[in-house]
Amino acid sequence: MAALALIVEAQHGQFLFAGALQRPSNEAKQTGAGGKQQAALTPAEESRYRALSDYVARRYRVSQDVAFDLVSHAHWVGGELQVDPLLIIAVISVESSFNPIAESVAGAKGLMQIIPRYHGDKLEVYGGAEAVFDPATNIQVGAQILKEYIRRTGNVGIALQMYNGALSDTDDQYTNKVMGVKQRLQHVVSQPLGSSPPAPVRTASVRNTSTFPLALD
Repeated sequence: MAALALIVEAQHGQFLFAGALQRPSNEAKQTGAGGKQQAALTPAEESRYRALSDYVARRYRVSQDVAFDLVSHAHWVGGELQVDPLLIIAVISVESSFNPIAESVAGAKGLMQIIPRYHGDKLEVYGGAEAVFDPATNIQVGAQILKEYIRRTGNVGIALQMYNGALSDTDDQYTNKVMGVKQRLQHVVSQPLGSSPPAPVRTASVRNTSTFPLALD
């Protein structure tokens, strides 16, 4: 995680990590976002996170350590908020390809491409708009936004289109892209470490066929 922190520091002139994105050890608990405790990983969790981080590292060309930390934190946040962690990871994949300093022309920033002017209240808890480039904060706030949209719409497809600012797209291209990545991630965790993921299969629009269960996979 030191390498990722240095990238953010070099680009933005400040060290934004406050110990929020820490890897739980097998001997002790670590403090997560918001000062809460992350329990040590079980063998099953370790195996799941390793499989996902191996795929993420190869697919998006990030280091194994960084990938593992981000995957672990996405699961911790997903557990805290009761949002599917694979959905969180899929959104990160589509939005930024795991680049913590990604920034769009529209002002969307960080791993989950949050626009600070729209979500300043959520970022204020973590120190203000500049905290958007802290990976831990970005994942936390992005997942909160997802949960809010899912609760408001009752449908994962509409919530994802809303997240992308693309409600007018009746083809649900963004939703299909995110859910295609999530499908590959689900395959990764169901196969032996190192197996190749399947080609994505385009399914009927999630907007019209499914509501999102908040329970984790």
